[in-house]
Amino acid sequence: MTPQQYVQEKAAASGSSFYYAFLFLPPPRRAAITAFYAFCREVDDVVDEVSDPTVAAQKLAWWRAEVQRSFAGDPQHPVTQALLPHTAEYGITPAHLLAVIEGCEMDLSQSRYLDYIGLQRYCHLVAGIVGEVAANIFGRSEDATVAYAHRMGLAFQLTNIIRDVGDDARRGRIYLPIDELKRFDVKAHEIMNRGYSERFTALMRFQVERAHRSYDEALALLPEADRRAQKPGLMMANIYRTLLREIEAGGYQVLHQRISLTPVRKLWIAMRTNWRGR
Repeated sequence: MTPQQYVQEKAAASGSSFYYAFLFLPPPRRAAITAFYAFCREVDDVVDEVSDPTVAAQKLAWWRAEVQRSFAGDPQHPVTQALLPHTAEYGITPAHLLAVIEGCEMDLSQSRYLDYIGLQRYCHLVAGIVGEVAANIFGRSEDATVAYAHRMGLAFQLTNIIRDVGDDARRGRIYLPIDELKRFDVKAHEIMNRGYSERFTALMRFQVERAHRSYDEALALLPEADRRAQKPGLMMANIYRTLLREIEAGGYQVLHQRISLTPVRKLWIAMRTNWRGR
């Protein structure tokens, strides 16, 4: 299996909404974003799939060293072998990749966040930086597009957090800020025990409204000159916002299930966005 085949299989197997947006890119950009996405998945899987934190930390340390080796011209993993040829053309730096690793490392040492400011730092590393790299690969001519990409990355991550409240709780993590749990009088043990209540519904409504605002703020930041190039990001935004609306329509029932869209529906939303351009 070639490195290119490896990253293609890694991206396709994830079933992520991102994969459907990649399909509409020209081959060179599609190859670059697929390799970058596979890198993000490899690093994220270390935290999600390795139960021993010490072993996970060692694996992330290996990835840190692999980033340095790769940019020195000696990539050893299929993902970095596939990604390295695209780094210069699309402005992907070691700092970008190391930031993603740093964000994943936070999951090994921190399972709660005191407030939204603290949560934003985590979102910046695991999603904002990813958005910046993706925007560079999609193509941009305006510096303001970077601000758009960071805000859109935040919106995506907030959506992930909302969708995965139940799954994350089963892993011992609650990303909803502690001060907001207190404001709505929702106890951590209620989330851990899948306890629905009017208080929990109010808390989740607050989270969803903030995510929607983040999407609106991101779209307002996108320069018109880059709107066409950034169409894959708009596809992802429409898929994610549709998911967010599904969660709303279902009464925020995220503790006992992981709400998702079917692959056909994701593809249809991506195609519709491609036709409409928004």
